[in-house]
Amino acid sequence: MPERLLGVLLLVILVDGAANSLLFDRVNAFQLRRDDASRIAENVVLATRTLERVPPKARQAHAVALSTQRFSLEWVQPGDRTRGSLGLDSLRAQVIEIAPELALSDLEIHLEGRPDKGNIGGSVRLSDRSVLRFHTYAHAAWKLTAGRVLSFVLPSLALVLLGWALLRTVLRPLRNLIRATHDLEAGAPRPVPEHGPDEMRGLIRALNDMQDRIHQSLTDRTQTMLAIGHDLKTPLARMRLRLDDESVEPEVREGIAHDIDEMRLLLDSLQAYVDSDGKAIAPERIDIAVMAETLVDAAADHGADARYAGVASLEVVARPVSIRRALSNLIENALHYGGNARVHVRKDGGAAEIVVEDDGPGIPEDRIADALQPFVRLDTARARDTAGMGLGLAIVRKAVRQENGTLDLRNRPEGGLRVTIRLPLTAD
Repeated sequence: MPERLLGVLLLVILVDGAANSLLFDRVNAFQLRRDDASRIAENVVLATRTLERVPPKARQAHAVALSTQRFSLEWVQPGDRTRGSLGLDSLRAQVIEIAPELALSDLEIHLEGRPDKGNIGGSVRLSDRSVLRFHTYAHAAWKLTAGRVLSFVLPSLALVLLGWALLRTVLRPLRNLIRATHDLEAGAPRPVPEHGPDEMRGLIRALNDMQDRIHQSLTDRTQTMLAIGHDLKTPLARMRLRLDDESVEPEVREGIAHDIDEMRLLLDSLQAYVDSDGKAIAPERIDIAVMAETLVDAAADHGADARYAGVASLEVVARPVSIRRALSNLIENALHYGGNARVHVRKDGGAAEIVVEDDGPGIPEDRIADALQPFVRLDTARARDTAGMGLGLAIVRKAVRQENGTLDLRNRPEGGLRVTIRLPLTAD
């Protein structure tokens, strides 16, 4: 970074020097049209001859009397005269060529810094060493004045543009890093290209290493959990076979069978949570209204108090397996904990809105966020002997997030829980 800033400063110095050199070259070579140069020569010669013939006390009054709107004169006492910073050597030679006698008067012509009295100024010395100053306007001189302003503005403008370009170049790796941080997820790591200063490259390298470690950790965890679930299903199957032994009492057989079913349900939910979330399955166009109504009808066919209301058809692009599992979990939760389930599907702006309500005890307000966490069971709101590992809502949240949707849980004022899912609609 210091090297780049030093480079910018050096470049600005070079631009400033080039602009000033160009301006001085133009000033030194500047000449007026013949009639403008003749006007300056005639006015200066006339004023000089007139003031030489009057006493010093009356010279200032005569100088004012000889002045016009476009050519002003000023007489000052003997002394050092002020010379302009930008002398017009070619113009001086041009005027002396027209009026050679001005060469003996130490004629000086310069470009005015403040064009309130004119854009060209100068002075001559009289025989008593007093000074006669003059100021005039010349249309061609405005180009030099504009060039002088540009010589001051150009370095600053160049500095601003170079600074802006440098900052964009330096901050581009930082923007990529921020974007990669936002996109960081459990999927395959996406390395960020290492660009920018050494410090920035070091930070990007550390982020890429962190992505690899996180991905490896999640992969190891997923494989471990899936392996455990798979291995536990084998002894469960053997236990199920042993229950067919007629020597086992019916009451014992029924209790063991219930425990086996619950353990299999736990393993299935665990596998659904730690699975790859169906990312290997490409999103496809599905009718979310038909899917929700089908799940409600299936629950009603088994005698559950489940009802559907809403549109008959509403399409979204999503992964059908994960979305179906999410809706099924919500309906099962509503039936299990609330005793009933009411499902509403409607179009709201650019999103499909799915609402699942029940008349149960709801969730304490201070535990709503906890309900979405995996392996959390809300014993204060749910019976401790209920099945599951506290993964139902966590699975729903992962499925909805995967489709760039939103999930909202809140208690109904009249009692019960309302769960709202919003999924983006397909582009027509």
